[in-house]
Amino acid sequence: MHFRIVPVRPRPARGVAAAGLLVAAAVVYNDWMLQLFLPTGLLQRDSYVSELFAADQPYRLLFGLVEIACAVLVVSGGALASRVLPGGWSLAGCAATVAFGIVSVADVLVPMRCAPSVEPGCPEANPWHLATSGMVHLALFGSMALFIAASRHGDPALGSVRRWGPWLLAVSMAAAISTVGPFFGHPGGHGLAQRIHLVSVGVWFVLLARAASARCGPADGRWRRTGRLGRVCEDPSARPLSVRPAGGPPGGPPDRPPGSPPGGPPAGTNDQIDQ
Repeated sequence: MHFRIVPVRPRPARGVAAAGLLVAAAVVYNDWMLQLFLPTGLLQRDSYVSELFAADQPYRLLFGLVEIACAVLVVSGGALASRVLPGGWSLAGCAATVAFGIVSVADVLVPMRCAPSVEPGCPEANPWHLATSGMVHLALFGSMALFIAASRHGDPALGSVRRWGPWLLAVSMAAAISTVGPFFGHPGGHGLAQRIHLVSVGVWFVLLARAASARCGPADGRWRRTGRLGRVCEDPSARPLSVRPAGGPPGGPPDRPPGSPPGGPPAGTNDQIDQ
């Protein structure tokens, strides 16, 4: 009997930190859930999330600060992930993620002037806010497409992205497109579509967090599950060691206790056969 011992390396601190930041961003990005506890006066079905921090809204400071905090989490998580994930497509995806966070700050700094869902005559958006919102979506969908491309190039850390990314991109993009009804004279339901989009983005951040925490070695490293250590990464460049249990001849099975019949259980066992 031989045991194969493979040197392993734990997940890097940067990857764990990036994962934590991105998971936190996934939660904070869905700050619209605070409407369940605050009297905003806005209907979630028919109002944009941007209306929560419009210039004339009572909770604009709260929601504006939450949006900026989320942007900081995304920028920090994307920057750390770029130090863990390999270069090429993944690095470009991290750059797009960082750009998404930066443009999100601009989206807060040029808010809507009022809440069109409850204020007659209020324009749907001012030109600057509309431009920043467009750049936010461009950076988001760009990062998703780049990471999906990276996953197709065989990066083992992006297994979840390869499996779920295309579906998530389709759902997120369809939901985002469904929010433009008020700009074409068809309001109603766009708030629900936007919140579905925000939830899909939160799920996307979780996928990126899993990828960042999974990267623990060179590109050809592979995962192995072990007892208390959970998931660890094998180092394919390390030379495996074979260890023979004590008490056995070299290259052969260990010695059997005296009195044990060949092929049977060791002597002194109480194994019985039911009749």
